Amino acid sequence: MHTATAAVVRAQDAPFALEPVRLDDPRPDEVLVRIAAAGICHTDLSVRAGRTPGPLPAVLGHEGTGTVEAVGRAVTRVRPGDTVVLTFDSCGGCPPCRAGQPVQCEHWPRLNLFGGSRLDGSATLRAEDGTPLHGHFFGQSSFATLALASERNAIPVPDEVAQDVPPELLAVFGCGVQTGTGAVLNVLRPEPGHTLAVFGAGAVGLAAVLAARLTAATGIVVVDVQPARLALALELGATAVVDARTEDPVEAIAALTDGRGADRTLEASGNLRALRQAVDALAVGGVCGVAGAPPAGSEVTLDVPALLGRAPRIVGVNQGAAVPEHFLPALVRLYRSGRLPVDRLVRTYPFAQVERAAGAARSGEVVKPVLLMP
Repeated sequence: MHTATAAVVRAQDAPFALEPVRLDDPRPDEVLVRIAAAGICHTDLSVRAGRTPGPLPAVLGHEGTGTVEAVGRAVTRVRPGDTVVLTFDSCGGCPPCRAGQPVQCEHWPRLNLFGGSRLDGSATLRAEDGTPLHGHFFGQSSFATLALASERNAIPVPDEVAQDVPPELLAVFGCGVQTGTGAVLNVLRPEPGHTLAVFGAGAVGLAAVLAARLTAATGIVVVDVQPARLALALELGATAVVDARTEDPVEAIAALTDGRGADRTLEASGNLRALRQAVDALAVGGVCGVAGAPPAGSEVTLDVPALLGRAPRIVGVNQGAAVPEHFLPALVRLYRSGRLPVDRLVRTYPFAQVERAAGAARSGEVVKPVLLMP
């Protein structure tokens, strides 16, 4: 048994409260990680607010990085002392996992969002009095000084990289950056001359802009309602921006593309109106990736005759369709080479200021708040 300090959410809309918790020893396939930094993601706040189903009370957090303290007897990929980036979990044994597609794991919802425990129902976390807490959030619950992960979602970082890239930057690769860059590089794959329109200039959307700069797309359009975010998008490589408060995005994108529309669109805001606009803004045969997460049960209406006549494709994007053990190291190499400046998205906060950091994320004041552990 191990003791740690965690940010516990006791009930819907309750504040993050720092409390002592207890963690199990690692099981054969598990890894105990001393967390150095953890990013705050929209999904953490959505679960707390009840928009995304998740059991409470719980310890959330799913963009952790830190140092391995202990490993189970079957673990071979990492060892104590290694630096790791934590990402989503997978079972490793279902057909998609065996086919090298962990993001399509048959147990993905249970392992990452809705379960609050291991697949067998056992708790990984307990309060100081021994009462079980819901943990295992994205296989980690990294809003804590210690986290239990599996070997599959603990991605090792070479020593020279760990010395060169600070933990507050390593942390953000595990979800938001992986999702935005993967949506572009793994799913949408814009071709030479294409225009990509990104709806939502949060961490996922701006990571998509950074990734689009690495492709042959010649147009990168960003749609948002916050002028500061739109200005940052231009600094990061957008070729045009649309303020959806004052302009119709579909008309604006049509004007920017000589009436054709965008070849690729990415909805990264979770706003249903933006999703409809992202579909309507497509060129004939275009592809819309959906990465934003509105409240559970949300539905959007579409113009069915337009679907028949314009033949768009609408693709759900989870975690950038990434294979993390290969994709995350590649992203870190791109950062180190100066080609993926994710540092422009990050502001750090001491762990004790977790509620302040969450407020900054919720208001849009900060693109990616990252908690630094004591």
